[in-house]
Amino acid sequence: MKRAGVLLLAAVPVVATGVYFVMPSDSADAPVTPPVSTTQSSREDAKSRAEEERAADDALIAGLPPGLAAPAKKELAQQLVSSAENSTTKWRTSYGTIEDLGDGCGYTAGIIGFCSATHDLLMLVERYTKDHPGNGLAAYLPALREVDGTDSHEGLDPGFPAAWRAEAELPAFREAQERERDRVYFEPAVRLAKLDGLGTLGQFVYFDAMVFHGPDTDAEGFYGLREQTLRKAKTPGQGGEEKAYLKAFLDVRAQAMRAKRPGIDTSRVDTAQRRFLAAGNLGLDTPLVWEMYGDTYRLP
Repeated sequence: MKRAGVLLLAAVPVVATGVYFVMPSDSADAPVTPPVSTTQSSREDAKSRAEEERAADDALIAGLPPGLAAPAKKELAQQLVSSAENSTTKWRTSYGTIEDLGDGCGYTAGIIGFCSATHDLLMLVERYTKDHPGNGLAAYLPALREVDGTDSHEGLDPGFPAAWRAEAELPAFREAQERERDRVYFEPAVRLAKLDGLGTLGQFVYFDAMVFHGPDTDAEGFYGLREQTLRKAKTPGQGGEEKAYLKAFLDVRAQAMRAKRPGIDTSRVDTAQRRFLAAGNLGLDTPLVWEMYGDTYRLP
């Protein structure tokens, strides 16, 4: 993930609490009913509604084509993201990559660009260590917690990069990277895109934006960008036109990228996703040709 900030994985609804009083009768001797809090019932109602809504969403998604979740399309999506994150479509060569890109995100590592400054790298190592105690990265957890939210290397140098590369030789850590990619980025992005009525290209647009901007609700995070787009265009699920909505989303996203880092190369939007959209390739069908940072990529 290539942005600084706190990673938000779930939005927990805040339920307003209320206290109700039963007024005493006119009789001075009448007992006063003690205050009754509705907090618990309100929370239970909110939880019940959320469960019902999720069940309805699950039913809707179950009746839709797999889209980007189809194995061949998911492989294609990772190749596209990898061309932006690691300058190669051979994404399985990137488990052990790790470097500081000087973008304020600390160490960027692995197949999806997990970053020491943006919480997702910390979460990955924590979850991996829970399943595999005593692994080669576990000793760095205290330092990773300390530098989370900053670009500092304190406690990580000089050994952490070598430890990451060594651990990436193990199938268990490679699987852990893929699971975290799916849990934090791929699955939430594809799910929401389907609920918004988007096809395979739109699902990829959401996935790539989720990776780069992070699943945050602030103005620079993925959910913030979506909210800004909804003020400009309707999703297909709301009766809008798919190409118009995706164009609006990409406009908002590119603007946010430039605002965050003036002069940034926006190839992943302008000479990849916009190109597919302009061609009307809403199914993200091959063959594909795109440019990333001046290099041309082709998938037959």
